[in-house]
Amino acid sequence: MKKIKLLNKIAKVGTDVFNTDLYEVGAAVENPDAIMVRSGIMHDMTFGPELLAISRAGAGVNNIPVERCAKEGIVVFNTPGANANGVKELAIAALMLASRDVVGGIKWASTLKGEDNVAKAVEGGKSKFAGCEILGKTLGVIGLGAIGGLVANSARSLGMNVIGCDPYLTVNAAWSLSRAIQHADSYDEIYAKSDYITLHVPATKTTKGMINKETLAKMKDGVRIINLARADLVDAEAMKEAIAAGKVAAYVTDFPTEATLDVPGIINIPHLGASTEESEDNCAIMAAQELVDFIENGNIKNSVNYPSVALAPSGGNRVCIMHLNVANMISQIAGAFAKKGINIAHFANGSKGDYAYTLLEIDVDVPEGIADELLAIEGVIRVRTIIGA
Repeated sequence: MKKIKLLNKIAKVGTDVFNTDLYEVGAAVENPDAIMVRSGIMHDMTFGPELLAISRAGAGVNNIPVERCAKEGIVVFNTPGANANGVKELAIAALMLASRDVVGGIKWASTLKGEDNVAKAVEGGKSKFAGCEILGKTLGVIGLGAIGGLVANSARSLGMNVIGCDPYLTVNAAWSLSRAIQHADSYDEIYAKSDYITLHVPATKTTKGMINKETLAKMKDGVRIINLARADLVDAEAMKEAIAAGKVAAYVTDFPTEATLDVPGIINIPHLGASTEESEDNCAIMAAQELVDFIENGNIKNSVNYPSVALAPSGGNRVCIMHLNVANMISQIAGAFAKKGINIAHFANGSKGDYAYTLLEIDVDVPEGIADELLAIEGVIRVRTIIGA
């Protein structure tokens, strides 16, 4: 029986994916074969040799030591797109919050309790919370993946002019975009043309602090910025200076920090992007399905540290090999089977950065000692066999 450890509460529809005859699932599980996690911090965790995979019920994986996992042959999955609609809907709400001082107005209205004529007080004080409309304004979308693409399309439907930039845009994502979305050649073009800017990129070494003093200076005066992606994308101190100077009219973030709290012009949302019942269910189901397919079939989909590699189940015995992405690896792996007179019936391979994954299927019993022979090849990290996948 395989063991699945839950580091956070996972929606029941997700844990129900696991066949109870084959899997033990729970928070108290020890020595797990796989881990499901949402927001739990894993950087200081020690992983046992039996751990095969970690599945993050969400898109961001900054709470997981991804590189260390790759070195140990542990596949890290995420669930891209599962929470996209939930985040998109919050992004649309953020556009409105950035345009009108709805938050300030609500707070002010609550102070009117006990007034003799509340209606008159409302009419007398509402002007200080007035704002602008989004119709006809230009929205710059940085990152046009699962979430950014939905935001771009929705904003266009609401009457905005939308320009987008994504150097890593996939063909599938491009097909999903409205033809009315304008393509920007660079982030600088987004900065120069946009009345609103929304960020939908992961936090990486290259995107950390991408909104800073220099990039803010390239933007229109009175720009409104939305960040539902990650706090690290924005230099908070530079943002506060820009707001105080009137360069930025409003900043809406789903990632409050000490630096952004209680600052006029900054609206702090308590990380509600994916906090919908539907998003949590979708993420949990996808995360569980990824683990089941990998554990039972050796297939990898939506991994952040190993390539997507899959073979359709056909009942043969499988050998899963995690290895470095170096020359002559495939020939050495095939040679190990050839020496034993074994034909490889089905074969799939892929690479992602420094790491690669080879999945093969044979129609005979897995020969004794083959795993040790494969592990003896320089660059092979891990070998696993699956009987009758």
